[in-house]
Amino acid sequence: MSAPSMIGAPEMVLVRYGEIALKGKNRGSFEHALIRNIHAATKRVSTVHVERRRGRLAVLPEARVLEVALRLRDVFGIKSISPAWGCAAEPEAIARLARPVLEDALNELPRGREITFRVRSARADKGFPLRSMDLDRFVAERVMPGLDHLRVRLSDPELTLGIEVRPERAYVFVRRISGPGGLPAGTLGRALCLLSGGIDSPVAAWLAMKRGCLVSYVSFHSPPYIGQGSSKKVADLVRVLARYQPRSVLHVVPFTEIQTTIRDSAPEPYRTVLYRRQMARIASRLAARRRCKALITGESLGQVASQTIENMTCIGAAADLLVLRPLLGADKEEAIELARRIGTFEISCRPEPDCCTVFMPRRPILHGRLDACEEAEARMDVEGLVGRALRETERLEIESDV
Repeated sequence: MSAPSMIGAPEMVLVRYGEIALKGKNRGSFEHALIRNIHAATKRVSTVHVERRRGRLAVLPEARVLEVALRLRDVFGIKSISPAWGCAAEPEAIARLARPVLEDALNELPRGREITFRVRSARADKGFPLRSMDLDRFVAERVMPGLDHLRVRLSDPELTLGIEVRPERAYVFVRRISGPGGLPAGTLGRALCLLSGGIDSPVAAWLAMKRGCLVSYVSFHSPPYIGQGSSKKVADLVRVLARYQPRSVLHVVPFTEIQTTIRDSAPEPYRTVLYRRQMARIASRLAARRRCKALITGESLGQVASQTIENMTCIGAAADLLVLRPLLGADKEEAIELARRIGTFEISCRPEPDCCTVFMPRRPILHGRLDACEEAEARMDVEGLVGRALRETERLEIESDV
């Protein structure tokens, strides 16, 4: 989105939310959370002042208004965003401002064809001398002369000139930039995502954020069998995901001892299931430290051998918390589409193995039994393995790349 050439930069950003409006008496707490997240998301762009305005938020940056608007596209809870220009709340002043706003938008569209158009007004100031429909006609009659390629169409026009009239000021806009929707990150509590370097787990984390979770991450690494490129890949994924919530923490767990122990003492077909049971135990302990209420995984039913109902039952039984699986019913193409949208796909496609590829069984069990898992673990020092891994875990705070 380029800066308008005729009227200068917008004055503010009008923010609309969707689901928050349905929260009844709790709506205020969701609005305050959204405001906090807006401040956090824009702090590296500009200082902003945010006002609550009858079902909307007005974001008034000190500078770089268009960059602030683009940054708000990644804030959960926001349905749409409109950079807007302000003027006195008077019909003639509104019409004078509306003409260059409209012309600037037309300059960005292909020329030589008909463009459908309408004016849509909303009045928060009921003392304003014109009703909304009257203001629509008043402005349209003054902006359309000389613009012969415009045709009024009230239903689904290509271009809508929006007007919001408030007691202190009126605002004119023409663009609606889609936000991610959902609920503000952090309003539904904390969760810990078991993050591999693949496509699915970053998407699962993003979907949990969209439903109001503040997500931390844990990854497992097995040097020397897995190199540093795998660790960097996971950190880069967290850096992209950090665009969508105020802060991000990654726990890096050494996993080599656990994997070699399982290799040497457990039935080969059960190796991957037993790896994941240990991961669930370690993640549960880390989650308790961070006051997380749930674990998140990228599991999709039937996608790989460890993701059958029986194997997921065996793995989930080792966790002390609810396990959220946002992608349970999704197929791979759906996950890939979301990964492209949120910016993680290219990183996930880097050819770096994760630790579950170490000592992979030739024929993994498809329908594992919990008693067989517990019998295999009885021959190991499970608590000792978990405790040593936790003591050597590295904690990283990772900031967004924007």
